[in-house]
Amino acid sequence: MSAPSPARPPQVNRGGVEVRLPWWALALPVLAFVVLLLMILNPVDAHAAAAGEPATAHLLERLRELTAR
Repeated sequence: MSAPSPARPPQVNRGGVEVRLPWWALALPVLAFVVLLLMILNPVDAHAAAAGEPATAHLLERLRELTAR
């Protein structure tokens, strides 16, 4: 008695894979890279931010200024 052979899966097109990423999948790493690069290039600002007001308060203030324009 012979066993039935499994059906072959359909052929996959190996020409290329199309993957669509959401916008933030590229934007977040780029933003993190730019922020870290700026901190390396100008460490005085990083020390001032650490000693002064909290970063979240500063960020919210900047967002408020940008949206007020």
